[in-house]
Amino acid sequence: MRRGRTPELIVGLDVGTTKICAIVAAPRLRGGVDVVGVGAAPSRGLRRGVVVNIDSTVEAIRQAVAEAEQMAGVEVSAVYVGVAGGHIRSVNSRGVVAVSGKDREVSQADVDRAVDAARAINISQDREIIHVLPQTFMVDDADGVREPLGMSGVRLEVEVHVVTAAVTSVQNVIRSVNRAGLTVQDVVLEPIASAEAVLYPDEKELGVVVIDIGGGTTDLALLRDGAVWHTAILPLGGDHVSNDVAVGLRTPMADAEALKKRYGCALTALVPAEETVDVPSVGGRKPRQLSRQVLSEIIQPRVEEIFTLVARELSRAGFQDAATAGVVVTGGSSIMQGVPELAEAVFDQPVRRGVPGAVGGLANVVKSPMYATAVGLALYGARRQGPTSAWTDTTSGTLGRWGRRLVGWLGEVL
Repeated sequence: MRRGRTPELIVGLDVGTTKICAIVAAPRLRGGVDVVGVGAAPSRGLRRGVVVNIDSTVEAIRQAVAEAEQMAGVEVSAVYVGVAGGHIRSVNSRGVVAVSGKDREVSQADVDRAVDAARAINISQDREIIHVLPQTFMVDDADGVREPLGMSGVRLEVEVHVVTAAVTSVQNVIRSVNRAGLTVQDVVLEPIASAEAVLYPDEKELGVVVIDIGGGTTDLALLRDGAVWHTAILPLGGDHVSNDVAVGLRTPMADAEALKKRYGCALTALVPAEETVDVPSVGGRKPRQLSRQVLSEIIQPRVEEIFTLVARELSRAGFQDAATAGVVVTGGSSIMQGVPELAEAVFDQPVRRGVPGAVGGLANVVKSPMYATAVGLALYGARRQGPTSAWTDTTSGTLGRWGRRLVGWLGEVL
């Protein structure tokens, strides 16, 4: 199954715990993208953001990509893929170098050396750096420099946010994508992609927390001064809410999921006392009628726990007061009624739901929090469009390194 290359199109592939979503997009001249194809398939091969069954994951990737290809009327060969999972770790680091040019003018080579110095952190052999994101530069005594190129100085310092992941977990995602007949252009941390899709520039400047509540994980990213300062993945998500409903109401898991989506509310105070819902029973028993408030009383503690863990994570990292512009909740589970209101109560800050912006084309199709990560991956790809190296499945166990220029290479097809 050979696929023709369409270099100008970008594909974002969100490999999630509950769904796998593919977005085919064309970059726009003034920034942003036009969405031309969307595809989604139920995901059964992941658990809490980590691949546990490669065959099921490959099948779902093929299904989602084929659907997006059909809608766009093109064939794609390379994707930007999102990763999450409890194995993700992040740390802020600093690098210092001497400016090397004869006129003591900061060049791109100096910037690259400073970033390389900052990425030289101590990590174990089973981990790999997936992002080194510059936050701010310092040229001699001038700090808070965004763009040091062309400045005069003797000493260049950079602060960066370094994200590391377990080699095997990233490898399994890459292997799944390769087996679906696709090349991985880049691996992107999912909350960084979501932030790319749902935030306004002024929010990124002031300081904002993005909370992406997915099926198996809740991903968070803190941005301020236009840069990423903290990221984390918490192993709790919408699936845990559905599980609570299934156990609490003694109803099958599929029905619990449907009840949560249709009648769920994260804040009991918003539910009128007289509203009722029909709850299917297990073992062939007759359905029961229950107050919708009972359903909400099961959902609220779990969603509250998710937000409390996010607040605790920010406080542990020393960023509890950094989100001046408030909080943005996104991801499929944030669609539920009452989620922003409950988040406001927990964080004591303004909260809004984040939907993908800066998109044209099929914008109405993707204008939902559940598409935030996939659209963000396409936007991320559009900003980095150009000759890129491909990540490949290297069965010897070491990750495909950046240096290999394999963009035209077709992934392993089984």
